[in-house]
Amino acid sequence: LLIFSPICDIEVPERLSSSYEQLRSYHLVERCVHVPVREGSEEEILLVHSLDHLEVAKSTQTMNEEELKRVSETYDAFFFHPSTYRCARLAVGAALQLVDAVMSGRVRNGMALVRPPGHHSQRNAANGFCLFNNVAIAAEYAKLKYGLQRILIVDWDVHHGQGTQYIFEEDPSVLYFSWHRYEHQEFWPSLKESDYDAVGLGKGKGFNINLPWNKVGMGNSDYLAAFFHVLLPMAFEFDPELVIVSSGYDSGIGDPEGQMNATPEVFAHLTHFLMQLANGKLCVILEGGYHLKSLGESVCMTVKTLLGDPVPQITGEMAPCLSAVESIQNVRAAHKPYWKWLAYEGRVSSFKQMLLINGFIQKLRIIKINTKRFLELHMKNILFPVPPIKTATTGSEGSEHFLPEHIQLVKEMDKTEIKALVSDFYTDLVKEDKILLSLGSTFVILDKILKKEVCNGIAASPTAALSAAVALRHSVRLGFQRVLCVFVGDMQMIPNTKDGFIFVLTNLLLLLKDAEGNDFFSAVLGFILPVAYSYQPNLTVIAVGPNRNLGISGISLLVALLQGLAESRIFVVIEDTEISLMQSVAKALVGASTPLFGIYVPPTQEKVKKIKALRDQFQQEWKMLQCSGKLSDFI
Repeated sequence: LLIFSPICDIEVPERLSSSYEQLRSYHLVERCVHVPVREGSEEEILLVHSLDHLEVAKSTQTMNEEELKRVSETYDAFFFHPSTYRCARLAVGAALQLVDAVMSGRVRNGMALVRPPGHHSQRNAANGFCLFNNVAIAAEYAKLKYGLQRILIVDWDVHHGQGTQYIFEEDPSVLYFSWHRYEHQEFWPSLKESDYDAVGLGKGKGFNINLPWNKVGMGNSDYLAAFFHVLLPMAFEFDPELVIVSSGYDSGIGDPEGQMNATPEVFAHLTHFLMQLANGKLCVILEGGYHLKSLGESVCMTVKTLLGDPVPQITGEMAPCLSAVESIQNVRAAHKPYWKWLAYEGRVSSFKQMLLINGFIQKLRIIKINTKRFLELHMKNILFPVPPIKTATTGSEGSEHFLPEHIQLVKEMDKTEIKALVSDFYTDLVKEDKILLSLGSTFVILDKILKKEVCNGIAASPTAALSAAVALRHSVRLGFQRVLCVFVGDMQMIPNTKDGFIFVLTNLLLLLKDAEGNDFFSAVLGFILPVAYSYQPNLTVIAVGPNRNLGISGISLLVALLQGLAESRIFVVIEDTEISLMQSVAKALVGASTPLFGIYVPPTQEKVKKIKALRDQFQQEWKMLQCSGKLSDFI
């Protein structure tokens, strides 16, 4: 660092070295494919930046300190060093190497640990520690080299990536989403165009999504609510061919810039959701993050998830704060004209006027803690040994020929054992011998999930609803305290249990029984996920019955999305033994890329009304639903 750059003292080399050491300590480095780094070429940089900007940056390599100081002062919060130009070219090149590795199929996804960051950099100006816009160049490069027509950029850095916004604000081929500390334009970069009503220009209208945080102290539930109620519905409708993350971890706990309360595991959940898009093609590129311990742990959570490890249970109260709800509702109101999924949402109005009328102010507390010590204890509490086997099933000889690799065939329970178990605990549910014998798969797989020998499992059954009922009761006997059950299809019997710890989404029978195509997204993103995350189950049971309109890809995507819960403990029971359905769900369970869902069809008005009625009915109990409510719901 040079003597004249005191503001820059948080953007230090240790940001990379300490993150890399943390990856090594979790033994994640050896599990990754190492992609060699190269410098980005001038031609590649010129995909986004002007020739003038490139020439100024080049000229700084031979400047003395006084000259460097003079040129740095022409920019906002940027400081040149003689090595800055080469470091910035290496950052660009690393991002492009990652894009090549993912798009060529050499790897499914990946992360580029780079500095300097890039998202503030504009076509003709360095800005906010950023010389070249690594993510913007990566997007233009992917469009040019691979002919991509739809790229999603998700910017979860705590600062607004105004550089990326300016570059793509008229471009409908790039959907740019940024949440950022804003505080009604008081926080840097303090721009009017960082607010929710900056939706893009010209053909790009609707493709720029700004979600401003107007209070500090935002936590895990606020970030998840933003994904459920804004980003994910837009992303699935957009249907990207590649997802790039401007991955700033200054939005995490302890960061001096962000002053937010989100803990590292939330980045595992956000990453998990994004992995369900674009056939799994996901490039995560480092931006900010200035508390070294918080940064390192968050990087590790992201990489563990990219590698397919089970996602840790999310912590904290699952209830977004009023300020977050205000911002989310304002974004939905601003984007209603541009997105099909919002078409029948009724009158989506801006929250801001209601707040002024009621004079209601919510203050968020920032608790001063020793972040390093807190995170050492926190990570010990949430991390757990990964079971040696991802997915188990029972099956006859030859099943391995149609099921995906890495799925473990486990031995069926002995018939005598099944009869003894049923006669002791389940005689009120099981009346026929044929059904009784089919329960062996349920018992043996659930036992293995509880003993942490496997993460999840799948079984076929002649009556999925009955198997689910037995699975629920058996799970409680085995020690699971909160079990979530989701039904797909037409099932006459809803499990009846007296155990208060079990929460059965009976209303989803109506939602998913006749869900067609993209009604699915309204049901899953608008209701199931928010309720499920509010509930925080220890185990998820998914029962798939007959007479369903929801296709195989929809069922597989539902299974994949719900793997973010309960440390990925899922038991799926399928009444239909159709091989292609079993194959697709098994692939989702072992972590294969989710199949593409197809052309987006907006939900029917009738279905949207049903889901809204359910949200209104349950949002006091399940707070993650409240992001589309009225102010009176919060007072």
